[in-house]
Amino acid sequence: MKIVVLDGIVANPGDLSWDKIKSLGDFVLYDRSDISQVEERAKDADIVIVNKVVLNRETLSKLTNLKMIALLSTGYNIIDLDYTNEKGIVVCNVPAYSTPSVAQLTFAFILELTMGVGLHSERVKNGEWSSCQDFCFWSQSIIELKNKTIGIIGLGSIGLEVAKIANSFSMNVLGYSRNKKENLENIKQVELDELLKNSDIISFHCPLNKESQGMLNKDLIDKMKDGVFVINTARGSITNEKDVYNALVTKKMSGYAADVLCDEPPKTPSILFKAPNCYITPHIAWASIDARSRLLEAVYLNIKGFLENKIQNRVEK
Repeated sequence: MKIVVLDGIVANPGDLSWDKIKSLGDFVLYDRSDISQVEERAKDADIVIVNKVVLNRETLSKLTNLKMIALLSTGYNIIDLDYTNEKGIVVCNVPAYSTPSVAQLTFAFILELTMGVGLHSERVKNGEWSSCQDFCFWSQSIIELKNKTIGIIGLGSIGLEVAKIANSFSMNVLGYSRNKKENLENIKQVELDELLKNSDIISFHCPLNKESQGMLNKDLIDKMKDGVFVINTARGSITNEKDVYNALVTKKMSGYAADVLCDEPPKTPSILFKAPNCYITPHIAWASIDARSRLLEAVYLNIKGFLENKIQNRVEK
């Protein structure tokens, strides 16, 4: 059984081991692959492991030995599922492996926006404390989270984990999901407009689909409370970056923090790079060593299950 990894370096840049997956077959690892290289590299593969290389119908049709695609991700939009279903190619993803890490970055953003840890540390290093006439100074309003209201858009595993952390800060939690959830503790489920109107902080944890594409736009922002903080650790394409920039400039938003952009990596600077009180990280919320360890273990189990005819985490359109 030949197993080919097309783009393994981001999930495992060398700080983890491929040994368990190697034990399952004839293993070939590529750090990165361009779509033009896929046919040559995977033409004899029974199983392809892939993260972000697009496997469309044209490319897949050239991989005549392919029996399984093991995703190094939760998302599967890079795969032509119509084709894989037609040909009986099994596609398996890894759900929920990064939930604690994404929730942790969400609160790292919230704490930075409300406390200004990085801002004040830099100003201390620049000598501003040394030259201060008083025993302390602050460069922005420092805000307690207790009794503030956080609105969580998307109540999947990550949204629920964010709610748990918010509860530990004694925050009020509003939640919105297209499909109402049952038996949720310490979350008040409301309609979207009510969440937007009443939240001091809004955090996006919804999947990217037709309904969420570009949803963080001027119309939505206009319904938010003045001075709101907004967090996006979901997908860049839910955001109209120009509208967010304008909201920051006019101070409709007090701050914005995102781990994602519409264009990744940005080929040209995003307008958000010039926005005030805006923090952008390079899509790292999922990338803790703990989460990536779980990811590789889950890929191993997905492949092992396939080989033993005990398929798990199968993705079907």
